Amino acid sequence: MNEILTLEKIKLNVQVSDKWEAIRKTGELLLEGGHIQESYIVQMIEREKLSTTYMGNGLAIPHGTNEAKKYVSSTGISLLQVPAGVDFGDGNIAYILVGIAGVGDEHLEVLSQIAIFCSDEENVKRLAHANTKEEILKMFQGGN
Repeated sequence: MNEILTLEKIKLNVQVSDKWEAIRKTGELLLEGGHIQESYIVQMIEREKLSTTYMGNGLAIPHGTNEAKKYVSSTGISLLQVPAGVDFGDGNIAYILVGIAGVGDEHLEVLSQIAIFCSDEENVKRLAHANTKEEILKMFQGGN
């Protein structure tokens, strides 16, 4: 996961007005990281309109639709920490957003690793309260 998530694609203490802004910011980090074309961000929003990307435990994993794959140049993830939380509907509040863009089916392995790590609510809390990007990166690389 070393090149997939880098310090440049982690933003701490982000404030957003709604889930749409949060998804856009998550996508912008992927764009700045060179993983996607701008059209992928539009597809991330379209995907959210189809069904929520909120996964539980304070985690949302915004990603594009299947049609969006043509806008992905390399597999990558971005992470947005939103301490105040952002409402994903039905009282589901996300404190961590992990944006994913994958070439082919590469994102499925990344998604699986994130889902396993974040299935423990304590891990999500640690991400939500992390003070440095390095702390978050270390958690994702398997170091506590």
